[in-house]
Amino acid sequence: MPDFDRKRLLAINNYFYRRGGAEVVFFDHMSMFDEIGWDVVPFAMQHDKNELSPWSDYFVSEIEYGRNAGLLRKVAQAASVIYSVEAQRNIGRLIERVRPAIAHAHNVYHHLSPAIFSTLKSAGIPVVMTVHDLKLACPSYKMLRDGRVCEDCHGGKIYNVLRHRCIKGSVSLSAVVLAETMLHRLLGLYRDKVDRLVVPSLFYLEKLAEWGWPREKMVYIPNFVDVSGFSADWQESDYFVFAGRLAPEKGIATLIRAAARSKQRLIVAGTGPEEQALRHLAAELQADVTFAGYLSGEKLHRLIGESRALVLPSEWYENAPISVLETYALERPVIGAAIGGIPEMVREGETGLLAASADIDELAGALSKMAALTPAARSRMGTAGRAWVASEFSAAAYRERTLELYASLGAG
Repeated sequence: MPDFDRKRLLAINNYFYRRGGAEVVFFDHMSMFDEIGWDVVPFAMQHDKNELSPWSDYFVSEIEYGRNAGLLRKVAQAASVIYSVEAQRNIGRLIERVRPAIAHAHNVYHHLSPAIFSTLKSAGIPVVMTVHDLKLACPSYKMLRDGRVCEDCHGGKIYNVLRHRCIKGSVSLSAVVLAETMLHRLLGLYRDKVDRLVVPSLFYLEKLAEWGWPREKMVYIPNFVDVSGFSADWQESDYFVFAGRLAPEKGIATLIRAAARSKQRLIVAGTGPEEQALRHLAAELQADVTFAGYLSGEKLHRLIGESRALVLPSEWYENAPISVLETYALERPVIGAAIGGIPEMVREGETGLLAASADIDELAGALSKMAALTPAARSRMGTAGRAWVASEFSAAAYRERTLELYASLGAG
């Protein structure tokens, strides 16, 4: 239970287990503030994979779209996606009990819903939200359609989410998301109820400003990793590595074609909807590609640490991938697609190389160029990357910037 002599942080996210990059930031943020003496109280959704928490009784009922449900349950879920009264009620009870100094939200849409921001605002609690994707601009959050970047909703033309069936090709799901977006904008749940947006990449900051978000509402705070938790003692092998979800926007098909063209060995770590198609493509091209499945922790660190470089061939507006920072922390270089926030995380020729997004020839050239370097040259790139992370993307830098933000909102 909280110590009322200490500052209290209400940390909010849909999921309470390490599901993806947003959850990595969420959990690391909570650990950081716990370590510096804050009481940290989480608020999330019930889920069978959740970590244990003494506050789980306040969590909201699970919504998981991939599971079978009857018509009434689907209707109830759709209503909660748009505006969750349960989340409002539960967070209201939690506020009364712990009275936080500040609330810091991460991903809330579709599960908790931004309805909670009205409750927090009414209670006089400052609200900060980290922007992990482009949901504030694009109803389907990726600015991606049919494998290509799409900005058709710019200028308030959000009806395009239904017109293009952007949500899993479904009219009904796209209609729910259109209704959600219309209501949230009408009520100003993000624009008026959230005090500051934490944006981890300069690209996202500029993109949101381009779509009408006031710059004074946004604060650039990069993601972080603690390099002390990553070994740099690796023996380099002869392969490149991709690590992540096997989804179309990740550009893995382009990478496999580039690996085949440049005759480079590639190991793909991860699972996802494109796995079988990618396996078939690799076999068809007779590319030297190994599918390692899902890896995490020490096994993933070793795979990356012994590689020539991590390759991030994205074909959508990536934000600020934690995988880049972790690769640098392991003292390995990065080959990144020149799209979204990736270019600001790769110093060309110093910490890695860049290639045009979705360009097989350019990516093949970057693979060949990296492979042609000496192991010592690649090692120097990795060392430069680790030093960069230790200074600009460190836990200390993140903590200082975040505490300064909290103080500006009266929670210092």
